[in-house]
Amino acid sequence: MENAKLIIADDHPLFRAALREAVTRLLPGVAIVEAVSFQSLQEAVGANSDADLILLDLHMPGTQGFSSLVYLRAQYPAIPVAIVSAAEEPAVIRRSLDFGAAAYIPKSTPLEQIGIALRSVLDGGVWVPEHIPTSTANDAENKERDLAQRVASLTPQQLRVLMMLADGRLNKQIAGDLDVSEATIKAHMTAVLRKLGLYRRTQAAVLAQRLLQAESASLLMGEEIASEPDAE
Repeated sequence: MENAKLIIADDHPLFRAALREAVTRLLPGVAIVEAVSFQSLQEAVGANSDADLILLDLHMPGTQGFSSLVYLRAQYPAIPVAIVSAAEEPAVIRRSLDFGAAAYIPKSTPLEQIGIALRSVLDGGVWVPEHIPTSTANDAENKERDLAQRVASLTPQQLRVLMMLADGRLNKQIAGDLDVSEATIKAHMTAVLRKLGLYRRTQAAVLAQRLLQAESASLLMGEEIASEPDAE
């Protein structure tokens, strides 16, 4: 832990400075890299792929909802991600864990508890506040959890395709953006639908749009995401 390297990703300079000071006090000798947007986070992680932990705020320029978390878990699965957020809703915390977060640290967490959380994650564990329920008996939410975990299983390229689909882009446009053939995109789309247990391209688009809403309590569209084959 003394030689640990952490990436702090938060666009608020005052909180980022406070978190940096807290981490430095809790983990003397730690190396810290800062990012203020999703683009700078991508650059930071690309240049520091040996980082031991990423402290991530879900609300940064260039991101929506859980997209940054899902991207990091797909692109850099070896680096644990701890969400540091002002949101304390149990549904948001559970969804973060479903998408692969190793910890969820509310910004109201006392310094001592932050230290416990960081050490737990650096030791390979998972941490959430004790007062937050991380399980539910709600059938609908359990289905959403399964779907979120399926999304988390997508490869980085499959995830990019899904996110572009959420923006309403056509296969030809996605192929141009990624500099690959349209046939390659169709193959990725087939794999995405299979992993998500869906049949229609429009179903995947709806799911991706819901994915981008961190405060949404639901990823499903009820009857709109039905297991019916696409007529195309």
